Amino acid sequence: MGLSAYLTAEAAHPAVFIVVNVLALLLGVLLVIPIGGADMPVVICLLNSYSGIAAALTGFVIANHGLIITGALVGASGIILTQIMCKAMNRSLANVLFGGFGAVSVGAGDADRARALAARGVRQITPEDAAALLAYARHVIVVPGYGLAVAQAQHQVFELAQLLEKKGADVRFAIHPVAGRMPGHMNILLAEANVPYDRLFDMDQINAEFERCDAVLVVGANDVVNPAARNDPQSPLWGMPILDVDKAQNIIVMKRSMNPGFAGVENELFYDRKTAMLFGNAKDSLQKLIAEVKVL
Repeated sequence: MGLSAYLTAEAAHPAVFIVVNVLALLLGVLLVIPIGGADMPVVICLLNSYSGIAAALTGFVIANHGLIITGALVGASGIILTQIMCKAMNRSLANVLFGGFGAVSVGAGDADRARALAARGVRQITPEDAAALLAYARHVIVVPGYGLAVAQAQHQVFELAQLLEKKGADVRFAIHPVAGRMPGHMNILLAEANVPYDRLFDMDQINAEFERCDAVLVVGANDVVNPAARNDPQSPLWGMPILDVDKAQNIIVMKRSMNPGFAGVENELFYDRKTAMLFGNAKDSLQKLIAEVKVL
């Protein structure tokens, strides 16, 4: 900051300008290094906001109104998204940014926990059995996640929901504030597939319904349904509000593999006795489910 002030008064010092840029690069790297896991989407939003602020300030320097306006919009929206995500994770921005400094790694404990979960084993399900379970359920909740976005399977999941409704099921979509990569990600994808807005329910609206739900279909979601956020004080997810999927009677999780989510921790839900794993690309698996439901 001192060198920047000096450059403002004495601009003709290219060496000082280079030093300021090197220090700015180091500051950026050192601020981000301690942040990881589930906090990364928050930091991405914050960095997007920073880019907007930089653009707006550049607009002031070169007297460009377009840069000022667009930079201000990007900066403001990034800050708003950051605040929404922090609130959804029950964290303060200061805790996200500086909570990792001086933290001690608990890798050994994480490894022990992972081995304990792996010892339980997982229950796999075929598309045929999954289709039968969903077709005869009366109350179904769909939980979309980043895997749905990657597979571009929003149209297939809505087609499946329509088929289940024709068979008499009440189908709703549970939307976590930070599902995907930013707030509103799932809302936008489902809106693209023409899912009626009144079928989408926020976490606070839908959580009480999981206990009365016959079947939950989790499509590519991970950290936002991990019970460790409630059960394990040592987990990086501890304290983060989650969707109470583990309280449903039957759970079908669609994933490519058993790889952990953004937080890098094992998901207890996958090892629950009520959970059945349907492995594969979300779009392909949904197409198989649709074909099986049609013949039931």
